Amino acid sequence: MEAATASCLNEGLAATLIWFRSFGFAALIILVAAWLHRFLSPALAFALLVVALLVAVLYQASFVSRLTTWANLPRNRPLPIGWGIWTPLIERLNRVSREQQASVTELGSELERIHAAVDRLPDGLVLLDRYDHVSWSNQAAQSLHGIFGTQRPVHHFIRQPEFAEMLQRRGGEVQIQRLQLNTQPGRIFELQLHETDAEHRLLITRDVTDQAKLDAVRSDFVANVSHEIRTPATVIAGFAETLLSLDLDDKTRREYLSAILRQSETMGRLVGDLLLLASLERATDRLDESAIELQPLLNSLVYEARALSSGRHEISLEFEGPPRLMAVPTEIESAVRNLVTNAVRYTPDGGTVTVSWRVRDDEGWLAVHDTGIGISTENLPRITERFYRVDRSRSRDTGGTGLGLAIVKRIANRHHASLRIDSEPGKGSVFTLRFPARRLIADPPAVSASTEPPAGDASRSNDQHPPPL
Repeated sequence: MEAATASCLNEGLAATLIWFRSFGFAALIILVAAWLHRFLSPALAFALLVVALLVAVLYQASFVSRLTTWANLPRNRPLPIGWGIWTPLIERLNRVSREQQASVTELGSELERIHAAVDRLPDGLVLLDRYDHVSWSNQAAQSLHGIFGTQRPVHHFIRQPEFAEMLQRRGGEVQIQRLQLNTQPGRIFELQLHETDAEHRLLITRDVTDQAKLDAVRSDFVANVSHEIRTPATVIAGFAETLLSLDLDDKTRREYLSAILRQSETMGRLVGDLLLLASLERATDRLDESAIELQPLLNSLVYEARALSSGRHEISLEFEGPPRLMAVPTEIESAVRNLVTNAVRYTPDGGTVTVSWRVRDDEGWLAVHDTGIGISTENLPRITERFYRVDRSRSRDTGGTGLGLAIVKRIANRHHASLRIDSEPGKGSVFTLRFPARRLIADPPAVSASTEPPAGDASRSNDQHPPPL
């Protein structure tokens, strides 16, 4: 309020000053003419007065003309210089011009920064006029659609029929369409068309290839889980309904109850594997690892495999590598158990399964070799996918969930190891976990019984960890 009042006062003073200077200039001319009248004749004095007034009027007219010329193109022409009564006006115009120029410069700089930021966006942006001609586009849109220049129809650059249908539809709702661009084969893009106002529309192009793949994986996962659960659930429901509706003898009832128990155990294993896989996928990079004594662990898993085989296979352990491995014990146990269990399930009776641990190429190789049915070349790239099975009927008959190798692959990745699969149909397979050398821990060098460590080093030697291999 005070600022507005001060501005009004300043404007009033400036206007009063202009009127004062105008009358003062006229009064000065009259006083000069009256003074000259004392020395010259009245006619000459009057003539001088007329000439002075005429010069003043011509000067004012000339300045008004130059000021009008400047006002027609104020950005391209300099402000004319004026004297006398025009001085306040010129000062005001100069101040306004400087402020406007500063504002234009600031807005131009801001616009350049906005354009630079928009050009760095990964999404393509295209501004369309009312006729769907390109008014502006960023670098991403120019690269994706091959747009060059302006005032060209956008359908000259994007020629898909689905996009042409989008352009024809008008309304306030945002239109969204997923399609593959001719200029970007193998990629999936989402095109969004927004109504900004009555005269313009904004086209946004976004690469959603990864999201589309994730949606497909999620959809397949839900379908696979539903399919895997449907079979045991159907069996359990069928046997339970039979037990409730029919009067069966004890032997048949026990057979039905045994079938229900087997299917429920299958569902339990499936849920357990799903929970383990989910925990591995959302786990952080920091591992709760420790030095694992491998020989007792592998002996225990071989014993489990022999119990699962029930004497149908020859199962052995070859232990030639370092005794300890720096890793997460539960995860390594789960990975090896899955490999050994799969080897038993997919190896015909009379076959052999060998678990080995040795060092090769400065890496720790933990391998499970079987003489089973093997894996064909076309199945190898997908063998570690969730629910992917080479022989579905055999896997279900033996209680497999289709998640074992997916779990092994993720455990290997978390330990910066690799899973190598060598297989030949009809001759067997070798699944090898290859751990980096920094995870291998060898035994410390033996100390002679006759040599005693210095007293000052006794406690320190007890605290040292075995050196890595």
